[in-house]
Amino acid sequence: MEEPKIAGFLCNWCSYAGADLAGVSRFSYPTNIRIIRVMCSGRIDPIFILTALERGLDGVLVAGCHPGDCHYLSGNYQAKYKIRLVKKVLKKIGFETKRVRLEWVSASEGRRFADLITEFTEELKSLGPSPVKESVELRESLSEVKQVCADFRLRWVISRARDLVEIQNAHGERIPEEKFEVLLDGLIDAELTIIKILKLIEGKGLSAEEISRELETPTENVMEHLISLTDEHRVEFIIKNHTAIFSKVGGEDK
Repeated sequence: MEEPKIAGFLCNWCSYAGADLAGVSRFSYPTNIRIIRVMCSGRIDPIFILTALERGLDGVLVAGCHPGDCHYLSGNYQAKYKIRLVKKVLKKIGFETKRVRLEWVSASEGRRFADLITEFTEELKSLGPSPVKESVELRESLSEVKQVCADFRLRWVISRARDLVEIQNAHGERIPEEKFEVLLDGLIDAELTIIKILKLIEGKGLSAEEISRELETPTENVMEHLISLTDEHRVEFIIKNHTAIFSKVGGEDK
């Protein structure tokens, strides 16, 4: 098989310096990684990773400073929760989460960087080529979860995840890990449903019951989303034969 193609997002202060040390020290590792230098691992947007996978790359590596050593204090903690989000949405669409890795590499760990790339390359070889290359449906699903990760509510929760889960507030309270996972899953599922609704009613009008049947989702859940989308002026409706017919704003009713 072809050598796996890997995108590597490396933080400027530690991981990129570790990669540079690996080169200066002439440590041998596969050359199939394309390095993208960023100022901090916390700068990586989940959409960057999903776009790379959508375009057929076999794997994505995000590498940053070890926890507690971030040049910007908490950027690597931000990265941790962003990668958690990416893996969650990938799992929702049946995509192999092992194709995305988050690792900590310091400026002095040239050997570790070389070993890491070698190990990741071998793992990707065992997984085989990216399934996106053979599946239009999977590519469309990746496009949908990119939209999920663009949701402002989800982005806010991820940006505050460490404060919510790991750091106590003034009253000594924090959200238990399991409750945070439930919250995250709920937000992802809700946004996925909204995206599917909007896609379904683009260019045509459907009733809540028709949408419910198409998406195999309870009518009350669909109706709840339609009401919110109508309030946000993303969906409009007309009454036909005593039934509300919903369509995407800007689309053509049929």
